[in-house]
Amino acid sequence: MRIPLIALAVCLAAGLLAPSPAGAATRIGQAGLLGATAGDVVAQTCEVPSIQAGSLASLKSFHKAMAGCADRFWAARFAAAGLAYSPPEITITTGSDSVCGSITSSGAQYCPDEHTIVIRIMKRDVRDPFRMNMAHSVAHEWGHHVQQLIGVLDAQSALYEPASEKARTLLSHRLEMQAECFAGVFYSATLKSIEPGIGWDEWLEAVRLADESDIHGKPVNLAFWQNRGYRGGATGFCDTWAAAKSKIK
Repeated sequence: MRIPLIALAVCLAAGLLAPSPAGAATRIGQAGLLGATAGDVVAQTCEVPSIQAGSLASLKSFHKAMAGCADRFWAARFAAAGLAYSPPEITITTGSDSVCGSITSSGAQYCPDEHTIVIRIMKRDVRDPFRMNMAHSVAHEWGHHVQQLIGVLDAQSALYEPASEKARTLLSHRLEMQAECFAGVFYSATLKSIEPGIGWDEWLEAVRLADESDIHGKPVNLAFWQNRGYRGGATGFCDTWAAAKSKIK
């Protein structure tokens, strides 16, 4: 079986990196959900349709079903933690513009001010869709929405503005790797019913072999955090803000 090298294009829209006075006093490592939901995750069945190569409509249906699955999962996790939850808006497009400006990458992005996940479907996705890549576009960006709801994005933004270039890079990595870990937590409850078309260990190997990203960091560490969330099954395993630099670079 051919395992495509995933392009780690899922990202956070650059607009979040403006200073946020409201989050300046927040310590990221103590942000709500991180400690509040450590524990077992109940398995969840997601009814996600098949994808037909060449069919844009089937890809849109897949993403909408994945969004519904992620919404149910995180709503339950927030409820268990006694925290307020609200779903993001979902935009599915084939163009290069979104509610937070131009889409600078393929894949997906999260627009924090608009609380919106934008999924960009490329021609190559329609021509040669890979189910786990499509699923991960939703899972990773939902991780950023979780960060928005618990105050992590505001706190990171406040730290980012006065930081040096080197420190900013690490802050970006910590943010993205936590979103990867949150995606892993989601998969721990849902992966079997998503029917990803690839084994978990094979998927992690594909992540490790992906191109390195300045924003996201080393693929080997992205795979580590995704697996940590998956094996741990709870957001309490996703405190990238207290992790050693060797696990963040």
